[in-house]
Amino acid sequence: MSICRAVRGESWGLSGRRRSRRGKKRSPARALEPNLTLLLTLRKSRPALSAPEEDIHPPHHDVNPGLPIQKLQDIQRAMELLSCQGPAKSIDEATKHKYQFWDTQPVPKLNEVVTSHGPIEADKENIRQEPYSLPQGFMWDTLDLSNADVLKELYTLLNENYVEDDDNMFRFDYSPNFLKWALRPPGWLPQWHCGVRVSSNKKLVGFISAIPADIRVYDMTKKMVEINFLCVHKKLRSKRVAPVLIREITRRVNLEGIFQAVYTAGVVLPKPVSTCRYWHRSLNPRKLVEVKFSHLSRNMTLQRTMKLYRLPDSTKTRGLRLMERRDLHQVTELLQKYLRRFHLAPSMGEEEVAHWFLPQENIIDTYVVETAGGVLTDFTSFYTLPSTVMHHPLHRSLKAAYSFYCVHTVTPLLDLMNDALILAKMKGFDVFNALDLMENKVFLEKLKFGIGDGNLQYYLYNWKCPPMDPDKVGLVLQ
Repeated sequence: MSICRAVRGESWGLSGRRRSRRGKKRSPARALEPNLTLLLTLRKSRPALSAPEEDIHPPHHDVNPGLPIQKLQDIQRAMELLSCQGPAKSIDEATKHKYQFWDTQPVPKLNEVVTSHGPIEADKENIRQEPYSLPQGFMWDTLDLSNADVLKELYTLLNENYVEDDDNMFRFDYSPNFLKWALRPPGWLPQWHCGVRVSSNKKLVGFISAIPADIRVYDMTKKMVEINFLCVHKKLRSKRVAPVLIREITRRVNLEGIFQAVYTAGVVLPKPVSTCRYWHRSLNPRKLVEVKFSHLSRNMTLQRTMKLYRLPDSTKTRGLRLMERRDLHQVTELLQKYLRRFHLAPSMGEEEVAHWFLPQENIIDTYVVETAGGVLTDFTSFYTLPSTVMHHPLHRSLKAAYSFYCVHTVTPLLDLMNDALILAKMKGFDVFNALDLMENKVFLEKLKFGIGDGNLQYYLYNWKCPPMDPDKVGLVLQ
């Protein structure tokens, strides 16, 4: 499964200052969208200043013996098409693109009307046993994220080469602990933390990962993976490393008997199963303006803007408290029952719920609502993804919260999410982001979220099903 989540979220530019093609100013909080996933910036990037040229450039070698030439050329053409001609942001734009790579993959065509359910290709029986060959001068390395030095190497690679805005003002800052949380859920495999190093000095210059997930699509639950954190050093993006990374993680996943995946992208590829939109709620307007992350709208002063977005000093919902381990059983039951409403959703047991929801400072926050009798009726959660603010004399980081899962049975959703905003503000977040999936449209406008100017497409690899509206999507990817 050649899944390239390189185009997820804001891989194509995070700046809140640039105007869109429609002439409208970008939503200020767009600068913090992670998606995720996000992974490989295919647009031309500024060269990294931190590494000497000779540290990362082994001798040039034109032939990659591990890949069939035609297949390699197809992958390169697909990536060059996205890189040079610009990504398609709408179906209309996408119909004008040639998807030479994706047209060879088990995904529906853009103009295909899908009414059936099931795999596009049968599971493979004969899977390549040996790793694909990298260009000369590079070597594979399975990263041991329990090793603090290795984890720091990965953090540095992502921090210096992952997603940044076109104006070089903001860059995602995944903390080492966040990376362990995102990359080591129940069922994770060490061989799915796939790194590439320079053979001569062992410098880490590339990475790709997969994590397992049980995903229900309509009435069928399948074992799938999410491909995440595809990252290649900026100076190596013409060295054919990314296509080999994708093929290698595909091979490793196939060896475990998994042939389907779910992924998201900020651009249109063949073929979205659903299209969602990000919305953003300002929590710290003064800071967002000071770092030029957002701008005051016409006829609005800073004081009026701050008053507009002001929140109460305390939460409203009685019985709201931080989730504890003793809550696992009830939270799991609430989540499982709630997610049955949707056509695309994860299937989580208590082990998965413990990993993804138990609070960890600066990673994940979950709050439950408990009655006087000890029954949990609702919960809300959000995860943390800051961005580094570059070239600012005062501010070094912008802290963003991302709505995760919010389940309500007694407390009105509007009240529960308003309390989530208050809690995020109390914890020092600057902006709160949410997609318009599940029931989120109920609160977005009423709680003063602003609509973003870009979509987030959901895709399935090697699985076809009818498309669905955003309010039928019950899956949030980190």
